[in-house]
Amino acid sequence: MNLFSRCRPSNQVNPWLVTFIISLSTFMEVLDSSIANVSLGHIAGGLAAGLDESTWVLTSYLVANAVMMPVSGCLGNTLGRKLFFMICIIIFTISSFFCALAPSLNWLLFFRVLQGLGGAGMAPTVQSLLADLFPSEKRGLAFSIYGLSVVFAPAIGPTLGGWITDNYSWKWIFLINIPVGIISLVLTMFFVRDPNQSELGSVELRGRRFDLMGFVLSLIGIGCLEFFVDRGQREDWFASPLIVTLAIIAGVSLLTLVFWESWQETPVVNIHLLRRARFLAAFVMMFMTGFVLFGTTAIFPQFLEQLLGYTAEQAGFALTAGGFALVILMPLVGAVLIQKFSTRVLVGSGLLILALSLFHLSGFNLNMTFQQAALARVFQVGGIALIFVPITRVAYDGLHPTESNDAAALINLARNLGGSVGIALSNTVLSQRSQFHQARLIEHISSYENGTQLFLHRLQSRLPSFHYIESMHQAYQEVTRQASMLSYLDVFIFLGIASLAIFPLIFLMPRGVSQTNS
Repeated sequence: MNLFSRCRPSNQVNPWLVTFIISLSTFMEVLDSSIANVSLGHIAGGLAAGLDESTWVLTSYLVANAVMMPVSGCLGNTLGRKLFFMICIIIFTISSFFCALAPSLNWLLFFRVLQGLGGAGMAPTVQSLLADLFPSEKRGLAFSIYGLSVVFAPAIGPTLGGWITDNYSWKWIFLINIPVGIISLVLTMFFVRDPNQSELGSVELRGRRFDLMGFVLSLIGIGCLEFFVDRGQREDWFASPLIVTLAIIAGVSLLTLVFWESWQETPVVNIHLLRRARFLAAFVMMFMTGFVLFGTTAIFPQFLEQLLGYTAEQAGFALTAGGFALVILMPLVGAVLIQKFSTRVLVGSGLLILALSLFHLSGFNLNMTFQQAALARVFQVGGIALIFVPITRVAYDGLHPTESNDAAALINLARNLGGSVGIALSNTVLSQRSQFHQARLIEHISSYENGTQLFLHRLQSRLPSFHYIESMHQAYQEVTRQASMLSYLDVFIFLGIASLAIFPLIFLMPRGVSQTNS
């Protein structure tokens, strides 16, 4: 009798306990995608590397995570979801330990790649297990608990990372994964049971040919796409030969992948699911949810730190207010609202609230208070909660249980790619609009302009020691600050319009959700 046989759980294990156990590891993995953001300067200093070089700590993880995620469904089917899930936890935990011990940046990047590969299979496996553990009418609450780990983790990641780095060492942002990983692994071994597959693999898929061509095309296409999106802004987009090359390779590889997988009996990436209108709508909406959520999660702290003078920890606390609101809102949507209102009503309301919250942010100025910032984030996540749970549930409606893994891989890929694209485009809009506003405002900085003369007069009356050149320098700094403020407001408007752009997709959603799977 092997280890898995001795540790095989009984059928009477409470599914809500299983939900908590498997969501714990997902929280750990998603947290790691954002916790290092505010620690890059400390990492660069500790490993004698440049700040620009240290950004590869983020890129390496995101690329590795992205290339493995679309094939995680196939690997889960082949190995068995429980075994695959445990392997992912082991790889993620061990690589986290070695990330903390890395003697140089190159070694850290190597272990971050392993960490990304291990973490990629966690979220899709958890989601597919929940889809099979619960009947359709109970999935809303189950997915809301899972959603907390996916949405709450990025919100507190920068805060937690900043606090750990300021008070201890950047190494602890990786070391905290070790006890969580060990606990999650042990609990999974003893309490988690795969409802539809044997411990050692899927009976239905055993013996079938592995789609090696699809795997290679997915690896190259998704990897180049993620690299293109993440590094595009730093490399000045299509002005860089590297970015152009990556875009061409990604486009050709992904188009070939779609054609190839359309003819495969057991594709490594199940493109056939996207032929279903409901699943396609859920896929696009999850992409846009990641687009807006991660875009604002990256831009909003920058706004608070650069223009309002917040520390990284203070900016993180403003975001964390929205995270705590999700703790209340997600279960409310999953347990109550999803039973009383149709999917169209919930998702449509969520999109409207999300768009209004972003337009509301575009009305702020440099006198914004902490309370206003925190409440604005709470307003925003109210829309996210109404969108995330219903579309996750709709994605699995009508699917055969053997398709759960493939569906989970695609839905999670949509969220992650949406987040990467959202961050990249938000930063691009921010940079371009800042240059635009600065060029327009600087036209009015002249000794002959009445507004400039009034500003210089007031400045010199308060600071008599300031000479003319110093006063003009202060005026230019204020112009730069105002231009940055206007560019952030433009980003919020851009994200609000993006939220409304997908509103017609709600008509592809069902008025309700069927209570059983096909």
